[in-house]
Amino acid sequence: MRTSSDTETELTEPVEIGGVELQNRLYRAPLLECAGNGPGAVETFVDELEPAAEAGAGLIFQGASIVTADGGCAAPNMTRVHDPDFVEGLSALTDRIHDHGSKIFMQLAAGGLRSLSMWHSEYRDNHPGEQQRAVSTPPIQLRVADRLGFIDLQPDVLSTTEVYDLAESFGRAAGYAVDAGYDGIHLSGANMGIIQQFLSPYYNDRDDEFADGVRFLLAIRDAVRKHAGSVPLLTKLPAETVSPPFVREGLTRKDGRIVAQRLEGAGYDGVVPVETSVYWDMSIIRGAYPDRAWNAADLQSEYADVFGSRVRARAVKTLNRLQARWFPHEAGWNGDFCRQVRDAVDIPVLCEGGIRTRADCERLLGESCDLVGMGRPFYAEPRLPVRLLSGERALCESCNNCTVPQAAGEPGRCRTPAIVRERARLEQQDSYNRNNQS
Repeated sequence: MRTSSDTETELTEPVEIGGVELQNRLYRAPLLECAGNGPGAVETFVDELEPAAEAGAGLIFQGASIVTADGGCAAPNMTRVHDPDFVEGLSALTDRIHDHGSKIFMQLAAGGLRSLSMWHSEYRDNHPGEQQRAVSTPPIQLRVADRLGFIDLQPDVLSTTEVYDLAESFGRAAGYAVDAGYDGIHLSGANMGIIQQFLSPYYNDRDDEFADGVRFLLAIRDAVRKHAGSVPLLTKLPAETVSPPFVREGLTRKDGRIVAQRLEGAGYDGVVPVETSVYWDMSIIRGAYPDRAWNAADLQSEYADVFGSRVRARAVKTLNRLQARWFPHEAGWNGDFCRQVRDAVDIPVLCEGGIRTRADCERLLGESCDLVGMGRPFYAEPRLPVRLLSGERALCESCNNCTVPQAAGEPGRCRTPAIVRERARLEQQDSYNRNNQS
């Protein structure tokens, strides 16, 4: 067990996760790449992820990739990795990442209740009767929202055998990924995905062995080891400390520390502690209210299709505005939780959330974690590491104009003109040339 200290750790220092050596401690956090599975999917991933490697990020996470052939997608155009032939083609991506000296881990996911069939009106119309895999009978608040017509709950509570089958799907996908050259596996263990639902007392009311939600993570571990060998395995680790006030039960920080210790004992190679809600809400992407995105004229009809009508879209817009005020934005908002977990385990702890400067990175490395990551700033600057490792601040202002359109299936990109113009200016000045890094 370690004790956090003020020991200085440089962002440029190498670090190891599960035997995989990384050239530095900066990683590109998993994002919604929305590459899908079509003919251009691999090229989309290369276009999205290679620039970060070319610019010097030590580690790149390919965002949540769904392990099942149906259901489980939380947003349109998410990539599925149940098909070995498709995943084999992603070796073109891993080769390009490795050419730049970086490593790439695939993040594996399944949505559970957090699926398009629950909240996306157009998707529901096109997939009538599709159910959501559920850990237990959904909580009363979701059942009320269903009765009021805000969502469409059609839960399919997993049997014990089906839980093991789902864990096996994670393991098979991990095996396909390793065969395609991925260096590690990262589980999407938060953001209201199925793993968080197993861990959370808000969702898990089972009466079998999986009433202990950690048992699902152990079943995934067994399946990953079976199909992918000793590949590094890490997971997001939620503490449901920013849930709405009407939620009376959830994972505490203490629960998170205990889970981290159990996972370390079970052979997990790292954890990513995050303070989150029991829902998929603004706690994940804290920052400003995305006024420009909501008011974009070209997206109004898409929002109406997604949320069921223009009236419902306006209701979601209002809720978004309230939540933007509810969740405070600060650099490294998961830092305190990360520090508590890091004091409890010896495996690497990764920290992300609102980090924008090298000074904040190195403060967190000294106090709270072993690696630091950024997500949305890579939408604004795909080659961000060059400037960040040179001591410059990320351009991203956490305005969230990049995030809301993704609910309508739009690709993740910066939509704030002032930031786009500044990036163009920096590109003209050759500021993203790695050879200029000091």
